[in-house]
Amino acid sequence: MTAAPYTAHPAPPVDPALLSRALDTAGRLANDAAEVITATLGPGGGDVTGEAKANPFDWVTDTDRTLERHTRRVLAAEFPGHPVVGEEYGADAGADRTPMRWVVDPVDGTANYVAGLPWCAYSLALVDAAGPAVGVVADPGRGQIYAAARGRGFRANGVPVPPVRASRLAGSLVCAEDPADGVVARARAAHAGVRVLGSAALAITQVALGHAVAAVLERYHEWDVAGALCLAAEAGALVLGRDGRERAMPEGGMLVVAPAVAAEVCALWRG
Repeated sequence: MTAAPYTAHPAPPVDPALLSRALDTAGRLANDAAEVITATLGPGGGDVTGEAKANPFDWVTDTDRTLERHTRRVLAAEFPGHPVVGEEYGADAGADRTPMRWVVDPVDGTANYVAGLPWCAYSLALVDAAGPAVGVVADPGRGQIYAAARGRGFRANGVPVPPVRASRLAGSLVCAEDPADGVVARARAAHAGVRVLGSAALAITQVALGHAVAAVLERYHEWDVAGALCLAAEAGALVLGRDGRERAMPEGGMLVVAPAVAAEVCALWRG
């Protein structure tokens, strides 16, 4: 593996007024989503549509669609120059050509939501060429709204969260989504535990909160991770690709990790 300088590199600044407006709007949308998810969690509450995706375990619910439509309406009114990319309704025209775009996953962890398991989240991010500039993740199961903006730190229900301080892998937790063969065994050999939460957004958020030293994602979409990646960046975590280099949105898998254990966890991931 090519040596990596395992320190976070700051992204370019964004207009402060835009950051403030975006953070306020995203926070309001996250609160709206948390209320809806809490009220409808569990079998029948979200009215599964029955529409088939490629994977029959990839559920679609009325809640997903309702929340994404609401998000799109609010963002279109308040940020008409910024297109939206969402899980349920795809990308607005020009989303791949504009300097900034919104990225939303109305319910990340829909299978958990349908089953009544409260490990699901609403995720929203304002993204530019350098990555997420504003991110919010609503975690209704724990009554938390997590929010961050580039250069402004990371907050949980308005309370500042300290930077990640993990210094060792042994005795710690690693979150993983669809872990590859060998990852769990290698983590166990390193005396670390692996947890599969069923929500990429919440897996990354655990790293930002300091509950886990790393999150390993083999497959993901931008809308799954964009909001949580902003939280992680503001908490001082690294986002690495398989080559061990920092990437805003790595292809072929992603590692979000505390800097002090980045080399060790990257080696564990790569095998």
